[in-house]
Amino acid sequence: MTVPANTDNSDIPGLSYERAREELVNTVRTLEAGNLPLEDSLRLWERGEALADHCQAWLDGARTKLDEAKARRESQD
Repeated sequence: MTVPANTDNSDIPGLSYERAREELVNTVRTLEAGNLPLEDSLRLWERGEALADHCQAWLDGARTKLDEAKARRESQD
């Protein structure tokens, strides 16, 4: 995995859940391998945190939609 040179992570909001999760998994593997200089590891860790937050937001949104659909269905019964 290539360590991103920028640290703004501005591309993350546009990632699908699946793409963000895949990149997060690869990020964790790279960090666990421990073959990076400290600066690159920190940059990658920060990106991983941002990816994890993005994935959680996707999951939270999906949960909200499911809860709303369930509530609508129950109110119709």
